[in-house]
Formats: sequence, structure tokens, C-alpha cells
Amino acid sequence: MQSDAEAGARRGTQEPQTSVYPSHWEADVVLRDGGTARIRPITPEDADRLVSFYEQVSDESKYYRFFAPYPRLSDRDVWRFTHHDYVDRVGLAATVGGEFIATVRYDRIDATGRPAMAPAEEAEVAFLVRDDQQGRGVASTLLEHIGAVAGERGVRRFAAEVLPANSKMIKVFTDAGYSQRRSFEDGSVHLTLDLEPTEHSLAVMRAREQRAESRSVHRLLAPGSVAVVGVSRSGEGAGHTVLESLRTAGFTGRLHAVNRELEPARAADAEPRRLGGVPAYRSVEEVPEQVDLAVLAVPAASAASVVAECGRAGVQGLSVLSGDFGRGEQRELVRLARSYGMRLVGPDAFGLINTDPEVRLNATLSREMPRGGRIGLFTQSGAIGIALLEALHGRGTGLSSFVSAGNRADVSGNDVLQYWDEDDATTVALMYLESIGNPRKFTRLAKRTAARKPVVVVKGARHSGSAPPPGHAVPVSRTPDATATALLRQAGVIMAESYTELLDVGVLLACQPLPAGPRVAILGNTQALGLLTYDACLLDGLRPGAVVELAADAGPADFGTALREALRDPESDAVVVTAIPSVATGVPGDPRGASAELADALAEAAEGAGKPVAVVHLALEGLDESLAERSFPSYPTPERAAHALAEAVGHARWRRTASGAGRVPEYDVDEAEAARILRGAVERFQAHAPAAAPPEPLGQGAPGAEAPSRPDPGRPGPGFPSRSHPLEPAETARLLDAYGIPVRTALPAPDPDAAAAAARTLGYPVALKTTAPHLRHRSDLGGVRLDLADEDDLRRAYAELTEALGGPAELRPVIQQMAPRGVDTVVRAVLDPSIGAVLSFGLAGPPSELLGDVGYRLVPVTDTEAADLVRTIKSAPILFGWRGAQPVDTAALEELLLRVSRLLDDHAEIVGVDLDPVVVAPRGLTVLGAAVRFAPPEPSADLGPRRLPTY
Repeated sequence: MQSDAEAGARRGTQEPQTSVYPSHWEADVVLRDGGTARIRPITPEDADRLVSFYEQVSDESKYYRFFAPYPRLSDRDVWRFTHHDYVDRVGLAATVGGEFIATVRYDRIDATGRPAMAPAEEAEVAFLVRDDQQGRGVASTLLEHIGAVAGERGVRRFAAEVLPANSKMIKVFTDAGYSQRRSFEDGSVHLTLDLEPTEHSLAVMRAREQRAESRSVHRLLAPGSVAVVGVSRSGEGAGHTVLESLRTAGFTGRLHAVNRELEPARAADAEPRRLGGVPAYRSVEEVPEQVDLAVLAVPAASAASVVAECGRAGVQGLSVLSGDFGRGEQRELVRLARSYGMRLVGPDAFGLINTDPEVRLNATLSREMPRGGRIGLFTQSGAIGIALLEALHGRGTGLSSFVSAGNRADVSGNDVLQYWDEDDATTVALMYLESIGNPRKFTRLAKRTAARKPVVVVKGARHSGSAPPPGHAVPVSRTPDATATALLRQAGVIMAESYTELLDVGVLLACQPLPAGPRVAILGNTQALGLLTYDACLLDGLRPGAVVELAADAGPADFGTALREALRDPESDAVVVTAIPSVATGVPGDPRGASAELADALAEAAEGAGKPVAVVHLALEGLDESLAERSFPSYPTPERAAHALAEAVGHARWRRTASGAGRVPEYDVDEAEAARILRGAVERFQAHAPAAAPPEPLGQGAPGAEAPSRPDPGRPGPGFPSRSHPLEPAETARLLDAYGIPVRTALPAPDPDAAAAAARTLGYPVALKTTAPHLRHRSDLGGVRLDLADEDDLRRAYAELTEALGGPAELRPVIQQMAPRGVDTVVRAVLDPSIGAVLSFGLAGPPSELLGDVGYRLVPVTDTEAADLVRTIKSAPILFGWRGAQPVDTAALEELLLRVSRLLDDHAEIVGVDLDPVVVAPRGLTVLGAAVRFAPPEPSADLGPRRLPTY
């Protein structure tokens, strides 16, 4: 790769004119250290920023970039590096605080390395990263984004020349996971990268995403210093409450109070003023040390200016307790925070807790610091958060960490899941969600985390659609609640019906091993409670054994002996102990002492057994606390204990099946051709669509305002992706064929002669069908005529059809060649806004339409899941030779399901695929009808380069 100076000389004066600004390339990203940056196209307005950036780059980095000493940029250089056509020449910048920290550019070239225009498919790429920003993963992130831009513009390969001494940049390319070729020529390393995503490149990207997002949450939960902004002098208000919570919890870092109404400090003051027992300042910028976390308890109207102060002071993260933000104000607050490299919890957050003894952070409005434990807790609702914290405290159960995200305008449950996945202190994740901002990503993360740590979720507003937090616009799901719950369970999520059930299940999973199976031993000193437990286990699908009844006056030793025997029994997988107050102990008149003695006996008996034990007791004072101290869950009713055990059994079963859940086959598909078809459809529609409105402006002087806000007619306006559009029939056939899904040709038949000509082309026998929406697939209404053997049959059927149902213009008849006889089925895939991409399957007609006999699986589907999906529906026996019929080719059906899943997973533009009917014969299958709907992909879709969502 020649230097840009050489390239400019070779181009002469043939410089491109700057094209329309592609605003959809803008993205907020999380870097390796957990800080954020803004990636956006470089524009002519960036000339001064570029010069300032270049002046901060070391001579060594400049030499590595240009292969020669290059102390300063000429005016011509600045012009070239800030003027792009965004097609053949593209430049992106990473910014923090409005200033460039890194740049990347590509120039399209031909096979000889000369400057070229589309459709040439190769481009030179070059990076420059400010020295103080190296090591943060900036170049790796920019490579993902410039690669996606190149793919959008038809560039398939990057070429780069790197000096051998520039090991950091060589590592950026070699570690990206793309297919690449490497050679050593003329004293430099020549690299060629194929930009087609690979399984390895996707794994690399997601591993980097996980580390970065986990680190961003860690910075919030383990700060070295905290400033509370909005601490009143009166000792009242939210700011003072949070400050007291931090102090009484024993926060191990440094605390600072900020009150803008304090009098200016006098030069003679040797010590800073104090509020709430800690040093106090008028602004975060006056704090004489690095502030890691700022807690904002200020009116909404003041929040933006405080965030800007925090950004200028280098604060790493924000927790915004303030509420009453409009959507525009909320989005501005997030953009402002991210532009300075900060993550934000809230607005309307309840706060953050970390019980790690080395941190002891309680930055919430609750002054009660929970005890340490293994449960991680995330809530969107502050009220639910308070209830859950109090309930856990009442049970004597501890937490590892707590995040109440409020409106989750930035930090969401997905970010916290990323953190918990690698947090050794957290073994169970409990989540109260009112909406899921990026469902495709949530199911992916939950499935990965649940393989090692249970994820228990209770979802609010399930029966009225997805309830977005204030300031959000979240589309409402059309998937029935029962189906959505089943799909999340397939991803390993344990779905609770209430927050009480959330705790019941979470406490059991946090302190007991998973059961190996559903067999439950029951013992206790009352037959009545034992029988109730037996019935409750049966109702929850468990297999209880005969109740072992102890004497009414049985003591702790008797309970311990009975429990030891039950745990040793190879026919038991779990044990429920029931107890009533008649337990005899050696501590007369001391009920709490009796409870502690019983808890000790049970703990000693269960030690090392490897089977879960749950205790149901009635009115035994102090037993809950005593059991919790010894890692035993206790329940006030048999039903709650049985249900918690049943969920543990189900989760253990899911883990066993997930570990051997099959694979996603690598079929020979033409992904590039499918992408071209979809890109053409999107561009064709957008050419006739209204131009996108420019983004909402930032506040006056906000650093995020450095990017121009020009509308881009190539992108949809707000809300457009939720409005899908049908792909043309010919394009649908080509798209499906690219993925190995041939659709039987249907020729239009606007009159009898055209019908006869179509039949001669296709070959008899044929079918005559109407395609009018109200008659499609309605053979019961006479809209389909089959097995027409010759032209006479066809003309007769055409006349009968049009006479009975209407004219050709209304019916829109088509001719298809007959398919081999078989079972009519329906295969559909849809991008649901609340749960992600979903594949469904059922038999055509009454089984699916009338009885709702349809199976669902989350995309991507593995071969094992596809086989299970075919067998999941109640009418599945019809496929396997019911009542002596010949079985059909279910292997071909499973392959079709996998190909449709792959199609939807590969292309974010596809929001729906409908194959109806699919006739599955004893050998092979035939797709007779197909429809595809598309929409420009949402930037938050879990595909493409990493980016933070904007809600």
C-alpha cells in the first residue's frame, strides 16, 4: 500500500466530490477498557480536528502510517483526508469529547493497485491511532465498522501494507478472524483480508464485545471514587440519602459531595468544605482527583450541564437518579455521556450495589446494605427493586451485585448479563424486565450465560405487549405470551410468573446443586404437610417418593438421620424436608436456638451429598435465617418449594440437552447473491421513500454536535424498519434459490389462452390457483383446482372458477405444475420485536389455523432443534405414517427448516419468510408458495459491527 501522499499524486486532480453524508454509519461503541467512543464519517468540517489530532500523534506512529517522516499535514492532505464520496473513498473517525482519537480510511483500487471506482471489489485500508489511545481496542473496532461500510459499498477485500516493526497494527489485522493472505514484499508486510464474515471473525467480535461491555459495567460497580452531585446542605433529599447509603455501607473508596449552590472557596481555606461528612465542592470539575462514578440527584433540567461537567472532568460512569425526562431530553443525555466516553445508568435509576468486601458500594436510595451473596439482581423498576431487596433481606439471602437501570436509556440488562457471565462472585442472575431492547442479542447472551449460571426472568406487562420504559419507543410483540415464554425457555431462561417466584427459584439455585432428575424424597414430622408436598410435586411434573413420616416429637438428630438416608438413596435426586413447631430440641423455651439446632443437623447431613435440599416449615421462629446462614432455601408452602425444585429440574435438563444441542450446518449457499437482491430491493424502495429527518440536535456547545446532521435519503426515517415491504415474486424466487430453496414456478393466467400457454410451458398435469388474498390456499372454497391432465380439463376448470368466484382481474389466477403427493405443511420465519428471530412450523390448514398446532424455535436453529421442531407439534404423527399412511421425507423437511433459519440469521433486512404450502412427499418436498418481507435493518440488530443501541 503506497502512502497517501503518493496516492494523491497519482490521482492528480481527479478528486471526488463529497457525497450525501451517510448518517447510518454513526455508532457509539464500547472500547476494551469499558469507555465509549463515537464512530462517524469524516466530513469537510473536520479539517481543524484532523490537524489537531495529527499534532498529537508521535513521530513514530506517523512513520508507521506513511512509511516516511511526515511531521505535518499539508493543506492538500487535509483536503483529501476530509473530502470523500463515501463510495470509493471513505474515512471514519473515532471521537471522544468531540476530538479525534483515531481514523481509518479506505480507497478502492483495481487489480494493479491503481485507484478505481465501483464495481472494483478491493480497497486499500490504513489506520492512525493517537498514541495515548493505543491499547484500548480502537483500531479493532474501527476495522469492524470500515469493513461493514466496505461491504455495503461492494468492496469485498482489504489490502494493507504494514512495516514489520508495526507489530500492533499487524496484530489488529491477524486477530480479526477474517480469511487472509500474508506476504513480505519490498520490506513491508502485505496483507489481504476477505471481508466475508467467518465463524471465527464473528466469534472474535463477540468475545471482544463481551469483554468491553463487561468492563464497562465493572467500572460502574467497582469505582475507586464516587461523587454525589446534588447533596443538599439541609441533610434532606435524594443526594444526601445516597451519600449516607455509601457511608454506612463502608464504601472502601473516596467520597465527594457536590452542591452547585455552595459559596466559592476562599484562597485562604486550607481544607475543602464538607457536606454529610465528606469533602464538598461546587462542581465535579473542582474535585482534585479522578472521579470514577458520579451519582446525579439533580433536577432533570440541570442534568445535561452536569453530565457535560462530568465529561470534562474525565468521570468514567454515571448513575442518574433524576426522572421526568422527555424522549428527546433522554436521548440527548445519553449522546452527551457517550460522547465523553461514559456509560450511563438511568435516568430514573434506583442505583447500584456491589457487596464485594473490597468495594462495599451502596449507591442507592436504600440505606440497608445487603449481605454478600451469590445472586446478581437487575431491575428496570425502582419499586420492584426495593421490594426484591427487602424480600431477599427478609430471607437472609445475600447479593453479589444489584443494578436498577430505571429507563435503561444506556446500560441495559444485556450489559449486566455480559458482566455477570464472567463475574466469579455471581452464580445466579435474577432479572425483572419490562421490555427487551435488543431481543436477538438478549437470547444469545442468556443462552451463553445459562449454560454456566442460571438466568431467571420475570417480565412485566406481558399481557399488554412490551411496555417500554419512559422515553422509549419499543414495538409491540404479536407473539402470544405463552409462545414468547416458551421461546425464552428454549434459550435457557427460567421464566417466573411473579417476583415472589423469581426469588423462590433464585434462592434455591444460588445455594443448592442442580438435581440430576425429577425424583423427590419427602420427609417430615407431619404426614399432612408431607402429603401436601407430595401432591404439589406431582402437579409440577416431579416424581415424588413415598412420604417418610417422622415422629411428632422428632428432634434435630432424627431429622439429620432421615435426611442423610434420603440423600444416600440412589432413587432420589432431591429432598424436601417438612417441619412443624413440635420439633423437640435440647433448647427448651428458646425457639431460635431450636431452629439453629435443626439447621445445623440438616447442614451436617447434607454436606457433600451433591443433591438439592429444600425445607418447608410452618411457624418455626428464626428457621429462615438459620437455614439461610447454612445455604438452605426455606419456603412457607409446599407449592412454592415444589415449583422451585421443578424449575431447577427443568434447567438441569436444558443444560444436558444444550450441551449436545447439535450444530448449525454449513450448507452451500450464495450469501453474496442474496445480499445483492436484498440491497437492491431496499435501495429501490428508499429511492421512492421520503428522506430521513435529521437527528435531534444536541444542546448548545455539546461535543457530540461536531458531526453534521444532514439527512441521508439512503436511510429510513424514524420507525421505518417496523414497516416491512414485500419482495417481488421473481426476487423472492431468486433469493430463496440462493439458499437452496427452489420455489415451483407459477405463471400468470389472466385469460384461458394464457392459462393454456402456461400449462404447455410447464407441462401437464397442472394446478390452477387463485392468488387473491381472500382465496389464497382456500381449496375448500374452490380456489384451487388440481390434477388438470390436459388443455380441455384446464379450460373447463378456468370457466368454472371464474363463473363461481369472480373475474380473472379479481382472482389473479396462476398455473403451476403438479407436485408429488404428500403432506401440506407451512414454514414461517419472522423477526419479532420482543423476542428476536423466530422459526415456526405446522401442518397447513385446520391443524395450524384452527387449532394453533404450531411449533416455534429461536433462530439460529441447530440440526437437533430442527428435528425436534418437526416432532413437537401434536399432529406430527401424520408425517410419520399415521394409520398406515406412507411416512414422508422428514429429513428434507428438517433441511428446509435449517436453510430458512440460516437465511433469516444471515440477513438483517429480512423480517418475514412465508412458505405456504410446502408439500412434503415420501421423497423430497416442493415449495409451492413463497413470500418474503424486508425492511432496512435496525442499527441495534445483533448483526454487523458492534454498536450501542439508541432507544
